[in-house]
Amino acid sequence: MTTPFFSIWAPPAQPTCRGQAAMAVEGGMKCVKFLLYVLLLAFCACAVGLIAVGVATQLVLNQTMTRGATPSFLLPVVIIAVGAFLFLVAFVGCCGACKENYCLMITFAIFLSLIMLVEVAAAIAGYVFRDKVRSEFNKDFRQQMKNYPKANETASILDKMQKDFKCCGAANYTDWEKIPTMASRVPDSCCVNITNNCGVHFVVKDIHTEGCVEKIAAWLRKNVLVVAAAALGIAFVEILGIVLACCLVKSIRSGYEVM
Repeated sequence: MTTPFFSIWAPPAQPTCRGQAAMAVEGGMKCVKFLLYVLLLAFCACAVGLIAVGVATQLVLNQTMTRGATPSFLLPVVIIAVGAFLFLVAFVGCCGACKENYCLMITFAIFLSLIMLVEVAAAIAGYVFRDKVRSEFNKDFRQQMKNYPKANETASILDKMQKDFKCCGAANYTDWEKIPTMASRVPDSCCVNITNNCGVHFVVKDIHTEGCVEKIAAWLRKNVLVVAAAALGIAFVEILGIVLACCLVKSIRSGYEVM
């Protein structure tokens, strides 16, 4: 006697609500991990950029200002330190995301939050000490002017600054009259059309008359919006990284609770 077909056929088992939820969590976790990997690459790029900016700033300050434990010289050190620390944190985050390690991801989120706090503190310090930095630059620029006749390295640095910014002296071209051996002349880099000995017995209309301190300060004010936009972009990426790290931590913890 044959068994009816309907008695041996059964519909395929449907996934339970718990299984569907687990699949959804797994898919969401993969998406979070992918986005986190992209952000970690962005962090590495930001870290390298910060280190490069810090080193370049330190080199410029070493050439144009007198060394000392001042806010001007501490700022590049802070930038380099933040860049190196951000690279290390990105490495920790990459290891934590790859291994889905709860402790490493918590460490990543905490360190990234600390980096944001340091960056905010550096921005506040830069704003608070902006006038001090300018006065210090003015003082050091005048000191370099005094060394101009006897130091070839100093002369080349000041000449490059005056040529690039089309300026002359600290406040204006008359500052050179106070320098010994420069009473009746200005450096050739002050000339509108630079030629050999064009600064000797100069005519005012043939030289740049504006001072370099104000010219450089104006250039910094003009470019501060670019710096601010870059800083906001980095801050946004860091906040997004913290959020994604917290999401991944929550998923890892839920996985442990299920087990």
